[in-house]
Amino acid sequence: MLYSASMQIITVQAEAIFQALADETRLRIIRLMVVTGDESCLCELVDSLLEPSYKLSRHLKILRQAGLLSSQKEGRWVYHRLVTKPAYLEQLYSTVQALPDSNGIYGKDLKRFRKRLCLRVDGRCQTGIQSEEFRIEAG
Repeated sequence: MLYSASMQIITVQAEAIFQALADETRLRIIRLMVVTGDESCLCELVDSLLEPSYKLSRHLKILRQAGLLSSQKEGRWVYHRLVTKPAYLEQLYSTVQALPDSNGIYGKDLKRFRKRLCLRVDGRCQTGIQSEEFRIEAG
């Protein structure tokens, strides 16, 4: 199946989608974006998931290649967002959102992400990576 994401035509393979979601970090990224409905830049994901930027960059690339994320550059920032077409992706995202949070990791990611979004200026990231464990859990 062909569709357009970020002005490129890509072929979506079911295997690629499920392989992309078969990794905990990539599942955390998708879950965060599904639950919030927000786009995110790399630095916001670094601070929210408490993972290094090189690792998240690689995972974002895999999610883009699988057709689950698109990205758009704005100045020095690149914003990543969920791809919602074809329609079956919405069903997939609903399933991801319904997954149990047995170890509480999704809830912690969400809490840090919401705190991190408060640092935006006019709805856009302006601060870069804050980490040091997101400034000791945004305290």
